[in-house]
Amino acid sequence: MSFLDKAKDFADKHDEQVDKGIDKAGDQVDNRTGNKYSEQVDKGVDMAQQRTGAGDTQQ
Repeated sequence: MSFLDKAKDFADKHDEQVDKGIDKAGDQVDNRTGNKYSEQVDKGVDMAQQRTGAGDTQQ
């Protein structure tokens, strides 16, 4: 099993934790940029969460 396959398998099994991590990363980007790019960061976070695991668990 390749590294990518293992990462995808982890994301599928731990979707909620992965989504929380992505959300926290987005918050850090917002903090470091003074929320200057908040709208773009939120879009990126939403897209990333939809592509991980079995589906988006964060609303």
